[in-house]
Amino acid sequence: MTVTLITGAASGLGLAMARHWYNAGHHLVLIDIDAQALSARATEFTDTDRIMMVVTDITQADDIASLIDQLYERFGRLDLLVNNAGITHRSPAHQTDPAVFRKVMAVDWQGAVELTMAALPLLRESRGQIICIGSMAGWMPVPGRAAYCAAKSALTQFFEVLRLELEADGIHILMVYPSFLDTPIESHALGHDGNTANHPRSVIGNIRSAEWMVERIDKGLTQRKRWILPEPVSRFGSILWRIAPSIYLRQVRKRFANDL
Repeated sequence: MTVTLITGAASGLGLAMARHWYNAGHHLVLIDIDAQALSARATEFTDTDRIMMVVTDITQADDIASLIDQLYERFGRLDLLVNNAGITHRSPAHQTDPAVFRKVMAVDWQGAVELTMAALPLLRESRGQIICIGSMAGWMPVPGRAAYCAAKSALTQFFEVLRLELEADGIHILMVYPSFLDTPIESHALGHDGNTANHPRSVIGNIRSAEWMVERIDKGLTQRKRWILPEPVSRFGSILWRIAPSIYLRQVRKRFANDL
């Protein structure tokens, strides 16, 4: 029995991963803050012996503690933790309410960290695996995404240190760095005042499907890779930022002019 916990599982990449591993026979713990969206998935995941859905706010310590207790009571183990839940914003930093920064950091960094710490005893027992969905925005500056870039950068640094510290426990960590995916995260992006942003997002390269990304995540997990950087354009951008930052900045200002 493989027990997999996925955050942000009611839509987007989280839902695509849930479908993939459900079809592969995993026992799933699907969590999301959106109770209505999560309950709507009950008609899709019909094997109730293998499915557990818990409405959870990963920014709340009590919710995390309750989730881990329920998971242990139901399945008694955890083999794979997927830190997928996330939000973003599209707004110049100097015009943005600091509450937006706090919210993005709480969901994209603090929530993943605290959930992982709570799940570590179970992951040590199973010598399990952790997947973190990062972003190429955590590697290089993207206009209008200051808090998102900061949160994803913090996520990378924290889990790279954790990787070193957990090597002796046999816990494997896979960091995934998508660029632009066709998921609801951008349609729910926060604006400068905390409401939904009303201007379209800027993109570079191809917009890939969540299913395309899941195939690469599953393959990387099977091969026990440490990192997945799937998009050549994003890989080139991260290299350009390091070796020729002035050129990178000129290009990114043009590409993301709408966000400024």
